[in-house]
Amino acid sequence: MTRLLDARTSQNASIANSISIPITILSAPGLFGQVGLNVAGATGPIRTQLSGTVACQLPLLPLATTITLTIVRGRLLTDPVIYSSSESLNINLLGPQLFTFTASDFNVPPPASGLLIYTAFIGSNILGTVRVGPESFNAIAYSD
Repeated sequence: MTRLLDARTSQNASIANSISIPITILSAPGLFGQVGLNVAGATGPIRTQLSGTVACQLPLLPLATTITLTIVRGRLLTDPVIYSSSESLNINLLGPQLFTFTASDFNVPPPASGLLIYTAFIGSNILGTVRVGPESFNAIAYSD
């Protein structure tokens, strides 16, 4: 029987246009969410469902801009990537543009520490793009 182990949320901004955080370039993406799931009670492989949203806005001088989201199992960008996507911002929309994602991580071995960490990063191909809110990162872990 499937058992819920833990569910967590990393909520940085609940309201549209409530923040203004520059998005770093793709070679050094910035962290926008991190969750630690307590999976100490896992009796078998773990399945994790992740979801989130982040709102971005074009630079003041609109240019062709691509946003890349990367989710890793761990804390660092060099940890195992479990999800990555890239999307071009619509150059004709000067207001916020919302990106949502859903990801899964299957057959994760239970970590010795009992804490399963996921980190969400965001990067842009050009400087001047900003995160404006809302943004959140959610994770739910299950086991047999």
